[in-house]
Amino acid sequence: MAVIARVVPDVTGVDKVFDYLVADAMVHEIHVGDRVRIPLHRRNVAGWVVAIGDSSSQFSDVDESRLLHVIKVLGRGPSLEIVQLAQWACHMWAGRLRAFFVASSPSTLVATLPGSRYTQPSSRKKFDADVQVVAAVGLKHTSVLRRGPASGPRALVLSAAQEGPTLVVIPTINRARLMAASLREHGLSVAVMPQDWAIAAGGVDVVIGARSAIWASVPSLHSIIVIDEHDDALQEERSPSWHARDIAVHRAEQLGIACLLVSPVPSLRALHHTSGVVLKVGTEVEKSQWPEIRIVDRRLDERWASSLLSSELIEQLRDHQRRIVCVLNVKGRAKLLACGNCRELVRCDICDAAMSMLGLGELCCPRCAHKRPAVCMGCGSGKLAVIKAGVSRLREELAAAAGRRVEDVVEVAASTAGKSDVEIDQTKMLFVGTEAALHRVRDVDTVVFLDIDQEISAPRYRASEISLTLVIHAARLVARSGSQGLVLVQTFLANHALLRGLASHDLGEFTSDEMSRRKLMSLPPFGALAQLSGKGVDTVADNLRSNVLLQVSATAQDSVLVKAQSWNDLADGLAASLTTSTTSKAVRIKTQVDPPRA
Repeated sequence: MAVIARVVPDVTGVDKVFDYLVADAMVHEIHVGDRVRIPLHRRNVAGWVVAIGDSSSQFSDVDESRLLHVIKVLGRGPSLEIVQLAQWACHMWAGRLRAFFVASSPSTLVATLPGSRYTQPSSRKKFDADVQVVAAVGLKHTSVLRRGPASGPRALVLSAAQEGPTLVVIPTINRARLMAASLREHGLSVAVMPQDWAIAAGGVDVVIGARSAIWASVPSLHSIIVIDEHDDALQEERSPSWHARDIAVHRAEQLGIACLLVSPVPSLRALHHTSGVVLKVGTEVEKSQWPEIRIVDRRLDERWASSLLSSELIEQLRDHQRRIVCVLNVKGRAKLLACGNCRELVRCDICDAAMSMLGLGELCCPRCAHKRPAVCMGCGSGKLAVIKAGVSRLREELAAAAGRRVEDVVEVAASTAGKSDVEIDQTKMLFVGTEAALHRVRDVDTVVFLDIDQEISAPRYRASEISLTLVIHAARLVARSGSQGLVLVQTFLANHALLRGLASHDLGEFTSDEMSRRKLMSLPPFGALAQLSGKGVDTVADNLRSNVLLQVSATAQDSVLVKAQSWNDLADGLAASLTTSTTSKAVRIKTQVDPPRA
């Protein structure tokens, strides 16, 4: 009887599992998840063990006489639990198994794991536990917690950690490191992923990191917390496009432990996971956790089509004691039309997106392809005007309105995308740029969204949620201000449910409307969606159309959208079609399941 190891090679483009013999001397030192050295195509490469068995039972159909031997064990890798989680995710996100092993492995070889570093409750500082967190951890299922932007998550983590080892996923690594330092001050042992992979695998009170931390091997895991689960940073940008929130929910279900999804504005996907049940604090406490959000109705401004500077904005600009960031996302956004009579934006009566002019007096929606005559739905006028952002003179206008020199207005745009915060002049008091400014400017008193309609009306089904995420970034930024932080939102859509909800700190109406719209159109979370693009996409689309459980769009810009009633139907359909189609070298497909910008 021979022992056989099934190995995934660490080779780009190779997505097969190969069988190898394990020498008798190596049998007791090799485990599932370990990194090993194997021969492959006349060269030696690294790989991961995904299964181990003997030739008489588990691998009785394998001809061991044709197998090569594992050369050596290189080091420790993901645990058996993570290997199984990766195999599930590989199917659900139509990705290569190697990508998930790379995310879940240490960056350097780890020969042995250190001993556990759990601390005793008596050695920790006392704190006021969050009773909702303690109760949610005890229930051992998925819960949604709503906390305002000014509320720090430290108390939540401490409360969960007192019940047992906790895994925390947070959108950025900088926030993870700050949180780790704070937890250590309270006497907890903490491992920050990915650099502390071995320490986490050995056993600590809290393991924390950005989205890839969800793949950490954590022994005796008791609960998982996802901070700001609504944030797009928790979704992998490359293919496979897995989301840390969804991995966390499935991992917790498999282990039978609690998963806490924390956000100031829970996403529709999170609410769907919990049937809309949200754990929240009292109304007055929650209001205190939000800065002032002021909605400026630009329809009331006489310069509505020619300037982005409202009276409220000019008032803020002339207060030289306030540090101000003006945000304008203009690249790749919708071109807005407005009624020349009543000044209402021209929007689709089906899905609410901004409509564009086709010519011959006809409007078309780029989101759902609905067409209608070029008239205003509000007043019936046929006089429509294009709203121009006027970015060419924006910096000069801001400087003039603020009574400053142009050099005192710092532009944070795509040209500074690769620069760190240190290279942006933080001594200035006025900044203008894309949403990148929200991440690169510190100690802000006022954030102004010069034209939020460009985001809300963009031709994407998640446009409103993405807009909400931007406002939350701004709210958290100004919440630390000592001068009454303010978020100023300029819009032609002052009656939009999202903006009304932000002003009143009650997004119930917006959530209900958006849920109804998604359900009607069978869009996530009430359906499954994937985007396929690349060379040979038409061939793959033809194969997918033969599956009665899938709906496939027409090809647009070398990509297609695939929709199904459930994520399992979508995963099964993609797996069958891609396996058949991608055997040809003429087909090179990129697959994004649950694409964030579709």
